[in-house]
Amino acid sequence: MAVFFISSLKICRNFESMNIIFFGIVLIAFVSAGWRQIHWAPVSGTLSPMEGLTNAMVESAAGSVELALGLVGVMTLFLGLMKVAEAGGMLKILARLIRPIMVKLFPGVPPDHPAMGSMILNMSANALGLGNAATPFGIRAMQELDKLNSRPGTATDSMVLFLAINTSNVTILPTGVMAIRAAAGSVDPAGILPTTLFATLCSTIVAILAAKAYGRISFFRKTRPEETPVRRQKEDGEDVGGEAEEEAMQNSSGSYSPWVSWVGVSTLVSLIPITIFYGKTISPWIIPGLMLGFLTFGIVRKVPVYEVFVEGAKEGFQVAIRIIPYLVAILVAVGMFRASGAMDVMVGMLGPWTGKLGMPAEALPMALLRPLSGSGAYGIMASIINDPTVGPDSYTGYLVSTLQGSTETTFYVLAVYFGAIQVKRIRHALAAALTGDLAGIAAAILACSFLYK
Repeated sequence: MAVFFISSLKICRNFESMNIIFFGIVLIAFVSAGWRQIHWAPVSGTLSPMEGLTNAMVESAAGSVELALGLVGVMTLFLGLMKVAEAGGMLKILARLIRPIMVKLFPGVPPDHPAMGSMILNMSANALGLGNAATPFGIRAMQELDKLNSRPGTATDSMVLFLAINTSNVTILPTGVMAIRAAAGSVDPAGILPTTLFATLCSTIVAILAAKAYGRISFFRKTRPEETPVRRQKEDGEDVGGEAEEEAMQNSSGSYSPWVSWVGVSTLVSLIPITIFYGKTISPWIIPGLMLGFLTFGIVRKVPVYEVFVEGAKEGFQVAIRIIPYLVAILVAVGMFRASGAMDVMVGMLGPWTGKLGMPAEALPMALLRPLSGSGAYGIMASIINDPTVGPDSYTGYLVSTLQGSTETTFYVLAVYFGAIQVKRIRHALAAALTGDLAGIAAAILACSFLYK
């Protein structure tokens, strides 16, 4: 599995093309500032375009480190709380809650197959914003689904549907984005909870419908592999799977009665109008309520909440430190892009058109980059909400925060998960995932326009 994971990470780098994106932004900024420098008439007391570009580079680099350091405390808090919830078995509860629905969505996967358990755990982790915890379950799910694949190297309908749901997964707690907003000085860091929940629910429904519909197209139907419960084995006769497979089954074994699952889903759906109409009233209560709620949940489940919280907080500290190089790179590039005047040109050209659709031109690069690069979009979001002229609590700040919390790095997910099982023919997986992404963007604009415009 380690070999698969390492090789898939190499593949995902090619898909994300951050080398091209990073270099392209810097090149455009340099050319734009250079052109203005050539035609610049010196004015006393003002900086030349190239001098302004230099200052922007230095200020952006310093600001990115300050942002990351300010994020340390907030990130340790959130990840500490999530560790308590995870240790208390919240993932298992969610897994058992949605199991009856999963059986309906994936008729080609036997209900007791390990793939089902891994998929449920992956989706539950994504719903709680546990990105790092979700990835191993997702890779394991793809490996188990591949054991049902009669044509290795070609994605099955179940694989396509799982990837489509994964890239648009319903998000209940976008903890990372809330942490960034808090670090940026937002007075309402949890204000994106209703907008993110609405956007991800819409994107997930559309992604499921798209995966089902595209699979019926003649071209994709002809290339569809059969799914069989007969499991492939290694040449020496040893069963493929092992301890990780059994662990996944134990973690997700059993389910609640179907009516309990539907009540849970109905309750989740009912939260959308409640959070939309009363979001501004209840949002100040959310973060304090989350802390009390998670700690209470841990106490009830007999979790040593202090020790577990500290353990999770350590992980949050490490995550915050690790993202400093990524923030420096992208924030310097974005700072150069703005200081060069290229951003003003783009806003002037696209603003009148995208503004009519509720998408400010400042937020357009974020929407375009999000499916390609998680770290790149993360940096752009941080740059926008830390811009004094925009801020985290403006309409644009809420929109980019919602986009970050409600859309996934589609090409990264496809590269990692399909790379782990050497699938080369992805069939309609990309089309279904991007359709879900577009639905998520449209839903985010709709929700943010209703609440914050």
